[in-house]
Amino acid sequence: MAYDGLTVSATVKEFRDHLIGGRIAKITQPEKDEIVLTVRNQKDNVKVQISVNPSLPLCVETTENKPSPITAPSFCMALRKHIGNGAVVNVRQPDQTLHSDGLERVILFEIEHLDEMGDLGKRYLSVELMGKYSNIILLRDDFTIIDSIRRISASQSSVREVLPNRPYFIPDSGNKKNPLELSKDEFCEMIAGQAEPTFKALFHCITGLSPVIASEMCYRAGVDPDLAANCENRGQLEKLYDVMAGIVRQVAVERLPEPNILFSMGKPMEFCAVHLLSYEKDDRIEVRAMDSMAETIHAFYSEKDKASRIHQRSTDLRKVLNTLLERASKKLMLQEKQLKSTEGKDKFRIYGELLHTYGYSLSGGEEHLVCDNYYTNEKIEIPLDKELSASQNAKRYLERYDKLKRTEQNVTIQLEETRRELAHLNSISAAMDIAEGEEDLQDIRREMQDFGFIHKNQNGKDKAKGQRKSKPYHYRSSDGFEIYVGKNNYQNEDVSFKIADGGDLWFHAKNVPGSHVIVKTGGRDMESLPDRLFIEAAELAAFYSSHKEDAKVEIDYTVRKNLKKVPNAAPGFVIYHTNWSVTVEPKNELELI
Repeated sequence: MAYDGLTVSATVKEFRDHLIGGRIAKITQPEKDEIVLTVRNQKDNVKVQISVNPSLPLCVETTENKPSPITAPSFCMALRKHIGNGAVVNVRQPDQTLHSDGLERVILFEIEHLDEMGDLGKRYLSVELMGKYSNIILLRDDFTIIDSIRRISASQSSVREVLPNRPYFIPDSGNKKNPLELSKDEFCEMIAGQAEPTFKALFHCITGLSPVIASEMCYRAGVDPDLAANCENRGQLEKLYDVMAGIVRQVAVERLPEPNILFSMGKPMEFCAVHLLSYEKDDRIEVRAMDSMAETIHAFYSEKDKASRIHQRSTDLRKVLNTLLERASKKLMLQEKQLKSTEGKDKFRIYGELLHTYGYSLSGGEEHLVCDNYYTNEKIEIPLDKELSASQNAKRYLERYDKLKRTEQNVTIQLEETRRELAHLNSISAAMDIAEGEEDLQDIRREMQDFGFIHKNQNGKDKAKGQRKSKPYHYRSSDGFEIYVGKNNYQNEDVSFKIADGGDLWFHAKNVPGSHVIVKTGGRDMESLPDRLFIEAAELAAFYSSHKEDAKVEIDYTVRKNLKKVPNAAPGFVIYHTNWSVTVEPKNELELI
């Protein structure tokens, strides 16, 4: 993902347009690694979301409302004390010195604030967007640290301490050069001294560039990005410098970014602050221009951020679920192996019966008996224990047969139970993959408690009681039909047997865990329904299944009255004997109601 210095520069431009001159009216901390500033500027409220989630760091204007904890965390209280009601006088992107402009992935908010004595003071809020090293740091006017959302001690980092009263500086970026101060000769000499591919040399030597924009620069300059930089001639390097300088000037100096997102199969795969010409001829990639950097970042990060947050909150359930799945899979493998070992049991029954029939011919001490097998009319050789009589050998073989038969009967029952348990756990895993909020996780937690996969609370009360339960997805098809999609097994049970009528249509991915999809037909017969409705419902069933990443998924569909609940099975497990099938691409392009 290209959250590089150019993206930060485009974001700073929007902050300067909307925030300078405004006052910070509200400061909240909805997540342990996220701050939201509300700035009132000319009667307009502008919200700034600052997240230092290691996987999804961002700083962008937002319209989203997030609930805040009743008790504000300590860093939030420090911000309220030092910059609450402060005026935003500047927003800039510094270089290593902090005093000049650059392309570091750092945003400095300069804020004027009245202290407890009524004296006007200056504070800085530094937002560092550096992947897992991202941080939000509150600074005095002399750039000493007041506090940070993540305190870093000397034992955690030998590069820089982030603790109160320590001097603040931007970590050294490995001798990277500021492109705003780089001459053509310096550029050519620096790049020509690198043995790695040219596009790598660009973002390894110059501040603010990502692999995506480095490849784009090579494309525009007509330079082979994979050729070693020290193999490029002077003319190619000068062309590359001109392209780089032009892009940097466009975004960081002239403040004229061209934000866009790359989509592959309808999913956002990359974004950038400049138009990516290198992807225009790729039919598999859609380059979609956006109106602002804020819109670009929100469109790209919204789904990823939601998935990241819910994954963090479901860590305990996922850990238990993975352990249970691993245990059930091992148990299934052992039981199948044990069942296979009983396949030769009939041989021992035949040995015993033949010994009872022909054992009279033995005089004692023989190691085997050769006789006619009246089941196949062929000769058979039966191994014997020469210390035992014929009847004793027969008894031993029949006892061994009875034991294997009992084992087969018991293991067959156990095997069926294990397969049901594994199917149930896989269905819970699929439900967890599409969970969107705490309410969805509560439903999954309740199901795992109800079926003994996890223990209930010691006080005997379910935490989910009294909380609002999640609801199934409710879509409207292109032709106006209502479609319901269950997010978990309890919801699958509800949409199929409470929401649906006997004449409604039911869709489900064939032989894999997934959501039940119900189409409310309004009493119309199948022949009168539009073909597009079947495709859209099937695409939803494929999208909300465990095979959503496949190119094509086979979907079964039938009339709801053909469904029957599986006796003694988990909720949402059904059987049907009349159905049709269709193969579709997993897709979700319908409107949520």
